[in-house]
Amino acid sequence: MKVILQRSLQADVRVDGDIVGQIDHGLVALVGIAHGDSVDTVRAIADKTANLRIFPDEAGKMNRNVVEAGGGVLAISQFTLLADCRRGRRPSFTAAAPPDMAKNLYERYADHLHSLGLPVARGIFAADMAVSLVNDGPVTIILDSDEIIR
Repeated sequence: MKVILQRSLQADVRVDGDIVGQIDHGLVALVGIAHGDSVDTVRAIADKTANLRIFPDEAGKMNRNVVEAGGGVLAISQFTLLADCRRGRRPSFTAAAPPDMAKNLYERYADHLHSLGLPVARGIFAADMAVSLVNDGPVTIILDSDEIIR
């Protein structure tokens, strides 16, 4: 599982021109589910997402997590995070989980964040989406389950 977190001042996702999810401030989470990921993987990465201290405190130091900062999460499924570009000019996506499995685990990631007290907005799985955000900082963090929990 790979997740790209971007601290944002505002963000939204549109499908066919209509806003289907938005947050005022918090994190945009681009979520890639891989073969071998499980509910345990998703929970561990969701816990890490919610608890990373990447929001400023009163002194401007990154000492608050998204919950403490009063933010939300905009979760977007993005299988292209699992692209293998080592050979040729066309990426291979064989590391990405099959769609049914990926959708289930993506939904569980968002559900677990919600269970931790976060407002969670979502994109539409497998839709062609337009994501807009104002990156705050900029702060961009890469979470890779192979490095964090395996």
